[in-house]
Amino acid sequence: MTTPNLALDQFQQLAAQGADVDLLRQMVQFMAQRLMELDVEARCGVPYDTKAPAARLNSRNGYRSRAWDTRAGSLTLQVPKLRRGSYFPDFLQPRRRAEQALAAVVQEAYVQGISTRSVDDLVQALGLEGISKSEVSRLCGELDEQVGAFLSRPIEGDWPYLWIDATYVKTREAGRIVSVAVIVAVAVNLDGQRQVLGMKVGASEAEPFWTEFLRSLMRRGLRGVKLVISDSHEGIKAAVGKVLKSSWQRCRVHFMRNALAHAPKTQRRMVSAAIATVFAQETAAGAHEQWRVVADQLRPKFPKIGQLMDSAEQEVLTYMDFPRAHWLQIHSTNPLERLNAEIKRRTNVVGIFPNDAAITRLVGAMLNEQSDEWALQRRYLQLEGLQTLSDTAPARLAAVQR
Repeated sequence: MTTPNLALDQFQQLAAQGADVDLLRQMVQFMAQRLMELDVEARCGVPYDTKAPAARLNSRNGYRSRAWDTRAGSLTLQVPKLRRGSYFPDFLQPRRRAEQALAAVVQEAYVQGISTRSVDDLVQALGLEGISKSEVSRLCGELDEQVGAFLSRPIEGDWPYLWIDATYVKTREAGRIVSVAVIVAVAVNLDGQRQVLGMKVGASEAEPFWTEFLRSLMRRGLRGVKLVISDSHEGIKAAVGKVLKSSWQRCRVHFMRNALAHAPKTQRRMVSAAIATVFAQETAAGAHEQWRVVADQLRPKFPKIGQLMDSAEQEVLTYMDFPRAHWLQIHSTNPLERLNAEIKRRTNVVGIFPNDAAITRLVGAMLNEQSDEWALQRRYLQLEGLQTLSDTAPARLAAVQR
């Protein structure tokens, strides 16, 4: 058995020959080999090829080759083996695939809503060495580039239907725990596919916040919006009118909740059934006529419901001006409600976020994941109904049918 150590005078010869790249590579290799030899010597208790059985703690058992990628190039090291136990130098990356898998596990755990305090327990449960909280944060931080690319990607094509809504999470700000709004935009394109277009974290749902968010979507290429679906937040309504200049649909589900809040519990089923007759109409004209009939029927006993229906008729029935095949999906914010529920489920595990960046990392990664899943599913809306919403849609439909 021979030692793989290189002679130092060989470097002097290479330097004299001007072999800069080879010199650097072999110097790195020499130093790595020497570090391993010194480390193994200390573990064995005696120098290499020394006969001292009394002082020996372990024995060598040859070498194994190991590739090591460095900035100087790819090196082949001879890693010493021991007869008792295993040896692997700290400066190498043992089981690189396993470490990448570990990083993936930590990141996925974070995306799934497991707090950083629990990740170390998870890693140890997998039979791997524990990692510090700072290391967990570093691994989670690697999601930032991926999330940033997703949230800033160009938006291409027309998006006739846009759903926007907000949910609230807690974060630390200047030593205080405050609630911040996480607003999300989901849209459907002319191919009937839905995607998450963007998200933003802010202090409130005021009009300037919504306006800047919608303008950021426009800067990324959002166009062709014909209908925006949301709740009746005044900031959203003002921002939509200012930035998108599209029709606005007040969420039918939210409206129903607002109406039932003005009726006694014993009467809510009756009120709900009466208003539901409006939505059962086959045409927009029939729905508007029935709306006024129901409002007049409820007004004597429930004047506040009558007033609410008078002011909300156009807002709640806007969706009926669009293709009937889409009514079921566009009359409410249900697609976003389910998404917001998933956001709450995952963020509740974290509890209080350290800053807005951590919220963006977790929620953005979750939305990226959701958007990828939607891309693999069937169309969310029928393609035929979408052709009337854009000048270019008939040509696209003909191309698809061919």
